[in-house]
Amino acid sequence: MNAPYNDQGVAAELQLILDNQRQAFRAEGHVELATRIDRLDRCIALLVDNKQAICDAVDKDFQGRSPYVTQMMDIMNSIGSLKFVKKNLKKWMKPEKRSPFMPMNFLGAKAYVKYQPKGVVGIMTPWNVPVNMIFSPLADVLGAGNRAMIKPSEFTPHTAELMRKLFAQYFEETEISIVTGGPEVGAAFSALKLDHVIFTGATSIGRLVGKAAADNMVPVTLELGGKSPVIISPSADINKAAETIITGKSMNGGQLCVSPDYCFVPQSKLETFIKRCRDVIAEQFPRIQGNPDFVACINERHYERVKGYIDEAAERGMRIVPLCPPGEEMSAPAEHKLALHLIVNPDNDLACMQDEIFGAVLNIKTYDDLDPVLEFINDRERPLALYYFGEDETEQARVLNETISGGVSINQIAMHVACDDLPFGGIGHSGTGNYRGFDGFRTFSHARGVYREGWVNMAKLAGTLPPYGQKLDKMLDSQIKK
Repeated sequence: MNAPYNDQGVAAELQLILDNQRQAFRAEGHVELATRIDRLDRCIALLVDNKQAICDAVDKDFQGRSPYVTQMMDIMNSIGSLKFVKKNLKKWMKPEKRSPFMPMNFLGAKAYVKYQPKGVVGIMTPWNVPVNMIFSPLADVLGAGNRAMIKPSEFTPHTAELMRKLFAQYFEETEISIVTGGPEVGAAFSALKLDHVIFTGATSIGRLVGKAAADNMVPVTLELGGKSPVIISPSADINKAAETIITGKSMNGGQLCVSPDYCFVPQSKLETFIKRCRDVIAEQFPRIQGNPDFVACINERHYERVKGYIDEAAERGMRIVPLCPPGEEMSAPAEHKLALHLIVNPDNDLACMQDEIFGAVLNIKTYDDLDPVLEFINDRERPLALYYFGEDETEQARVLNETISGGVSINQIAMHVACDDLPFGGIGHSGTGNYRGFDGFRTFSHARGVYREGWVNMAKLAGTLPPYGQKLDKMLDSQIKK
């Protein structure tokens, strides 16, 4: 879908694709393990066979994204998820035994959960990791036996168009279909009566997707974002923590939903932390401008948005530490590349402390006592990720017990997302539902409860059939008690 359509034309074309996929799903019947494995294998082949073309397309969209970044974040991670599902799928597909109620469990009754595919799942993906955000949920969707309609972000048009062509080569449209286009296509897509929708992106758009899905009673998984905090404990090795945090923050130019957004540093260790941040960037990125290893902002609009946070903080007299050689803080807007900036103790009403950064800015907040830190985090919307650095197990337990976030990494950044055997998802403002691995298999499956009667008619035996009498009184008295 590349030509302009009116709203009615978009809806009709999408509906036709959905109707064809649903018809094929019904005609197929039970989706065998071999079929699911074959589809996963074709996804792996698509990624391996077209590695260079994928790297080129993503670089065109970012106008400055290293092929190494794309291979690590998009291709390698996607293949890892696909292989993880493939390895475990036979085990996941087995009926899950449950216990019938007493005394039927002793009289031949059986109870189990049968996981069956929902049908056609819609996947709406963001621009920041444009290939992995297709294949990460798709691995679970295909593993669960579904078919998929995929709407990539319009902000990565070269990648989206390449994906459309490649999926057409490796799959029938009734198995997987890529639909491209702008907001009008996204709106029509989210209004389809799909069997499940997973959306990854901004909270504002996720809210609209959720409302549209609700009109059709379509279950949704919303993977959103928010301001993910970091707490550095006094017990942490401050130099090691700084190296890990700044390495994680600079990934993809800070354009990750789980990127650290603001960092609590013990007041006494602030200058040591800043110095190590400078040194780490100097080691990893001797230059920022003209360096293909440092990822650019996706486009000029996002460049201006992130630059605006820095400019506003500077106007308000905040301390700002650019992590780059002198003169390389900012490119021309057309090149949209920003060095990583630290904003130290920003006022809480500044935009950098209100909005999700999603770019090369890290807010630093100093502290002396943990209580106000936890209060600060809990007073705000629940984040997608939370990070703790330290060796104090009592304090670590307190942070885990007294905060709520989508996921947590301890002494590392974003590694909980890389673990395929952990559920990934947000809570509240940062999303609803989760996927990845077995949790994703269950998300995109219908957990169908099955009870099979044993060899005794318990209703007759217990006297629960009319006409009611003394036998039922006795049974009820035996059950309705403290």
